[in-house]
Order: sequence, then structure tokens, then C-alpha cells
Amino acid sequence: MKNKIKTQIALLVISMMGSASFAQTGLPSIAVASPQVTGLDTEQLTAEKILRIETAKLGKYNVYDQFDMSDAYAKDSNYQYNCQSKSCLLTLGNELDVDFIISGSYDKLGQKIVVNLKLINVNTGDVAKTGMIEFDDQLVELQRMTETVLKEMHGMEVPKAVTDRLNFQNEPITTNNVGKINNSGPRVGYAVLTGSVGEFATRSADRGGLDIFPGMSMIGYQFEAQYVGTEKFSALVEIFANVWGMEQGKFVPSLNLMNGLRFGDSGWEIAFGPGIGLSRTSHGFFDDKGLFGEKGQYFSDQDWNKYADATYLQDPAHTDDMGYYQRPSVVSIESSYNTEERHADTRGALGVSTHFVVGAGRTFRSGALSIPVNLFYSFKKKGGFAGASVGINIVKSKSKINSRKVI
Repeated sequence: MKNKIKTQIALLVISMMGSASFAQTGLPSIAVASPQVTGLDTEQLTAEKILRIETAKLGKYNVYDQFDMSDAYAKDSNYQYNCQSKSCLLTLGNELDVDFIISGSYDKLGQKIVVNLKLINVNTGDVAKTGMIEFDDQLVELQRMTETVLKEMHGMEVPKAVTDRLNFQNEPITTNNVGKINNSGPRVGYAVLTGSVGEFATRSADRGGLDIFPGMSMIGYQFEAQYVGTEKFSALVEIFANVWGMEQGKFVPSLNLMNGLRFGDSGWEIAFGPGIGLSRTSHGFFDDKGLFGEKGQYFSDQDWNKYADATYLQDPAHTDDMGYYQRPSVVSIESSYNTEERHADTRGALGVSTHFVVGAGRTFRSGALSIPVNLFYSFKKKGGFAGASVGINIVKSKSKINSRKVI
């Protein structure tokens, strides 16, 4: 009850301030008659005040406030609650001696709110302007809906982001909207492998590599949820489940969790987040100096054991005092080589690998259909994937951000 009283007082003050602010010499006078309200959880008096405030904000009229109209209301109560027809509005306008009078209706029809306004020229008796727009059912935006209709009636610009956000769309596969949007759909792409990842791809199979071209196709599925939506940007959470390399007979799975931002009507977006996959690794080193064969060749611990046994088994320098062979370690021969790191190796132990993804692109929309096109880089220590992807997303569901009542 306290909040309701505060809201009514605030609307009254704003209405009085609005009328006073725009009471400019030379502007035509206008009265706002109480509009009809059907099916909405808001009072008729509140709708009247909203209409009066937004009419005043146009800056085109001297707007009568509710006190200017009190005498007419006292003569006939129908003027206050049931005066939406042209004949009644003309009678009320002549009673008030104004140049124009405006009223209309606010109706809830299914999942939409229809705002229908008409402006009467009291001097000529003609309907000067009309406006009717079907909005999505977002009761908290009733004042902005009124502003939109009035501006369009008067040929004033309304930002496209506002109309796109508020206007009702006959979209398939959707429920009542705005704010939280769930998209999903397939993704395909291609990436070039760089650094250590590229080396692993081209490494020979007998050295634990994939022995393939350092580029992979990707096929997967995207799950997207827009958890904040405004006129300027939307905040997204995205999950990508992908499989890489199937065209080369490989099966490389990955799962990415990304947070993204999408900007305004243009659909430009950026996203970033961690990812996980499955990979086999082993302890080993790269022979960067070419001391044990081909320069840059990978040696796992097992590879080194085989090489050392074949090379040093008969070497007296590698026997102990009893004449037994002692296999040398890599670092005993070349101290700069590190054998403690793990490297990708198809012969190694299976485990979870991690990476980080950054991407940017643009989403093209048509109704409930979205086509995202993105460039991305997925990187890990000393290497990664650089590529592009395209998808087809369908809006699965929408829900309101805010379900507050307007009183």
C-alpha cells in the first residue's frame, strides 16, 4: 500500500511538472481524457497520467493537467471514465475550450498489449492523428509504449532498438518475451593448428603424433542463453560441444563455456571462456639441438629408453664399477633439456586438457532464426587453433526479465 501511494504521488508530481514545463506561449492547448484499460493489471487513472506525461514531453502542446479538468469532471462523471468516443471527446474538448483532445485505449490481447490513441482537433471536429501499435506483453514498459505511439503519430524518430525490443513479433517456436532468450543450433567451422598443437598434428605416428595436415574441420552444437538484454547490448552464456578432425579420420572432442556480449541492432559480438577436452600425454622432450637424430624430434620417456639402450649399451662410459650398464638420463648428456613436462602423445596416458577461447563475429537475424558467423582462437601453452565458424540458431524460448506490476 505504501509503495502504491508513493507511486501515485510521484506520477502526480511528474504530471504537474510536465504540464508546467511545457506550458509555452503560442503552443496549442490539449486535454488528455482518461483512456480505456482492458485486461491489464494497471488502473485507468495511472494510464491517464502516463498519457498526459508523455504528451507533455513532446513539447508541442500546452497540456491541461487533471486540476484544469476537474470542473468538467464534476459536471459529468462520464467525462472522467467513459469518454473515448469522438463525439464525447469533442463535447469535453469544447467544455474545456482546448484546441485538441487525446484519448484511446490500452488492451491486453493474448501475449500482446495494443495501444490505440486518437487526437481530435476540437476546432474542426476532425480526427487529426491516430496511432496504433501492437507491443509485446511487457507491462513495466507501458510508459515507453505510450511514448513510442505518440512519437510515431507526430512523425518523430523512435530508436529502432526500442521498437525491436517492444513491438510484438509473430515468431514461431517462441513464448512470451523479453530479456532472457534461449537459442540453440548446429555449428560448423574450420581451424588452422598453430604452435605446439600444429607440431602434434604433423608429427609422425610412430612418435605419438596425429600425422595429419595441420588443419581440422569442426562440427558441433551450440547452446546459448541471453540472460540480460537491453537496447544497447545483451549478455550471453554459451556452451559449445564440438568434435574436430573427422574428415581426417580423427575424433577430437572439446567442450567450451563462454561468456559473451552482443551489441545493439548490428549483432556484433565478442565472447571468451575456458574449454576442456580429452588428450593423451607423456613425459618427454624435444631434441631442439639435433643431438640424437633429426632436429626437433620428440622423445617420450619410452623413446629415450629405446634410443639410449641402442646407443649406449656397449659404451664403457655408461657402466658402473661392477661392469653393469647404467642407462644415462637425457639431462646427463644435455642439461638444458627438460623431461618433466608433459606433451601431447597418442601413446600416452588419457587425461583432461584445458584451453581458453576468444571469439568475435556477427549474428544475422531473421525472426526467430539467427545465423552467427565468428572468428575464434583457442589457445593453450605454446599453441592453439585459429579459425572461423558459422551456425544456425533457433530461438527456443523467451521470458521476461522483470515481472513487476504497474500500479
